[in-house]
Amino acid sequence: MSLVYNEDQLQLQDSARDFLSARSPVSVQRAIRDQGIAAGYDADVWQGMLELGWSAVAFSEEDGGLDFGFAGFAPLFEEIGRHLSASPLLGSVVLCGGLIEQLGTAGQRQQWLPQLISGELRLALALEESARHAPEDSALSAQADADGWLLDGEKLWVADAREADGWLVVAREADGGCGVFLVRAGTPGVQLEARQMIDARNMAALRLRKVRLKADSRLGSADAAEALDLVLDRGRSCLAAELLGMAETAFQMTIEYLKTRVQFGVPIGSFQALQHRAARLYTDLQLARSSVMAAFAQLDRPGSDDRERRRLVSLAKWKAGQMAQRVSNEAIQMHGGIGVTDEYDLGLFLKRMRVTQNQLGNSDYHCQRYSDNRSA
Repeated sequence: MSLVYNEDQLQLQDSARDFLSARSPVSVQRAIRDQGIAAGYDADVWQGMLELGWSAVAFSEEDGGLDFGFAGFAPLFEEIGRHLSASPLLGSVVLCGGLIEQLGTAGQRQQWLPQLISGELRLALALEESARHAPEDSALSAQADADGWLLDGEKLWVADAREADGWLVVAREADGGCGVFLVRAGTPGVQLEARQMIDARNMAALRLRKVRLKADSRLGSADAAEALDLVLDRGRSCLAAELLGMAETAFQMTIEYLKTRVQFGVPIGSFQALQHRAARLYTDLQLARSSVMAAFAQLDRPGSDDRERRRLVSLAKWKAGQMAQRVSNEAIQMHGGIGVTDEYDLGLFLKRMRVTQNQLGNSDYHCQRYSDNRSA
């Protein structure tokens, strides 16, 4: 397995870095937070991402995509992490688009995927029902009746839920199977309650009180558990790449500070104790990068083994989360008091890292999942 991006991925990364540096620096995310923009992202930046083809990267040409391969998302999400750029790319495209691709009928794919790719339609995945990630424990119920489906229950943490055109809701059916349903915004019985997050991202609780849906609102007819597992692994890999980008930026900020902050007449970076701590962080970053790239390579491998995929993805999310914890803690400590002030960008990276570490499974969850899927 290569530990560096290939030529096509490097071109994507260079393009993403140039675009985000010009259109979505960290100052834009600070402004979104301070202005209280409900959607949690800059609409013009999102439109620019769509025009660059980011939403089409992993979809087949038949579905209106570029057929680049899922590994194309690795450099994109790494750069998103470097710039703290907020967008619906993960929720609407990777997660919801992935579920439609995996589960949807030919008609559903033809109707919804081109709209997602163009940005005409924005969806959010309604999955989490408790403070801990437990996708297999959905209690929201879906009952079939003569006219369609009746959904009842709630989802407590739905990323990018506010101002979405609809939500893909994971529900438990009467036979114990798993189904995914498209619930349009404005459907009677649907309530949305905004949640305040430390990283100021778009999050809400979604409550469905005996919501009636048409029969074709369900994605396909098969049990959705296997497809959901695959698509969540794609999302987890993207989050791991985002953590990598954030941590590398925080590390670079810290190294620059060590070079310029003077104590006792010399830069503090000349102190051997701090040099040793920085060297350990660099090693952690490289180990995390290898894990992230292994996960993306496995996801793009034709006919890959499900157990190996789960193992490598959980390893990547666990390692990236552990590494981000160490880098952010050391960055704050080495910066001293300035590191925890709101005016300094490092605090924004810290807050975003903490949310991302827990999104789609924290370190404990993925450590256990890795163990459960180790080779016999």
